[in-house]
Amino acid sequence: MTVRSRAAARPGAGGRPGGGRRSGAAARLVVRTFSEVCVTVGTLIVLFVVYVLFWTGVRADSAMDGEIGALQDRWSTGPVTTASPDAAAGQPDRTTRQPRYENGKSFAVMYIPRFGADWSKPVLEGTGTDVLKKGLGHYDRTARLGATGNFAVAGHRRTYGDPFKDFPELRPGDAVVLTDGATWFTYRIDRRPWTTLPTDIGVIDPVPRKSGYNGPGRYLTLTTCEPEWGHSHRLIVWAHLDSTQPVERGRPSALTG
Repeated sequence: MTVRSRAAARPGAGGRPGGGRRSGAAARLVVRTFSEVCVTVGTLIVLFVVYVLFWTGVRADSAMDGEIGALQDRWSTGPVTTASPDAAAGQPDRTTRQPRYENGKSFAVMYIPRFGADWSKPVLEGTGTDVLKKGLGHYDRTARLGATGNFAVAGHRRTYGDPFKDFPELRPGDAVVLTDGATWFTYRIDRRPWTTLPTDIGVIDPVPRKSGYNGPGRYLTLTTCEPEWGHSHRLIVWAHLDSTQPVERGRPSALTG
């Protein structure tokens, strides 16, 4: 048997010329296709992150500015009925049951000097997703602004304008100032931010659990997500109403000092 005939007799030794080259080309095609898919998926992920971190922030900032502008326009057109006249005067409101705020509508503006001199956010009724895209949300069934009980407010820590991004920086004595167009309400924080679970709804009770308060008062609770880029826990701060004054007297000292 010649060398040629022996080679022909070996399995796969020339029966299908170019078979190895075709197998290699197919493998390279699979690898190239997989790589392109990975690049495409990676690009989409990057674009989604940019959308979440940047574009939602731009839209949220615009929405919040619009809410504040609309409130100021409304307040400038005529007399504003305060949310709780007796509370604003420093006396409990024991005779008149105040109506609830309108769901999804803004009714106040919040200022927290600790977050910066230009930090201001609208407060809307409700804590649904659509509401928190436009500002801070007031927990329905909690007290009205300035009234006896617990005025509880939620806000995003990240995304949608990052309103509570610096939440962990809050300290006892810090001011949280709100206005409803008729009255300035200045609350003072009583303790550092406290961590709890989302199921711990007692933190927004009229006398919030674990706050250290022993009886009824005019309280404020702020809530946001913890950790910064997650939502497995909640950060809480509690404050008490320190002072009120009519808007005609100008901005309170907490905002001018």
